[in-house]
Amino acid sequence: MDSPLDEIKGAGVKMTDLEKLRVLLPHWIAHNHEHIAEIDRWAKLCENSDNIQVKEALKKAINATEQVAEELQHALDLAGGPIESPETHGHQHGHGHTYHEHGKN
Repeated sequence: MDSPLDEIKGAGVKMTDLEKLRVLLPHWIAHNHEHIAEIDRWAKLCENSDNIQVKEALKKAINATEQVAEELQHALDLAGGPIESPETHGHQHGHGHTYHEHGKN
């Protein structure tokens, strides 16, 4: 799995650990929201079947994943917010999704 830091490393840019987190956290938050959307899609599929317990378990997983997203956002806020750079914004990372912000479901 490619990291948003790979291109920065390849360019020889030196970053502190905090700066690296300010690049990584938005990526993790966006990726987390993609998981929430996918889990929700599957939970909705269970609504039309006899899998009510599965749907309930998936809804609990969504709630837990939303809490993780909130904590990641809090960490990002404490770190000083995202570092926007052309190297990390709006391109494919090679693992099936594009880095961008998602709205909460």
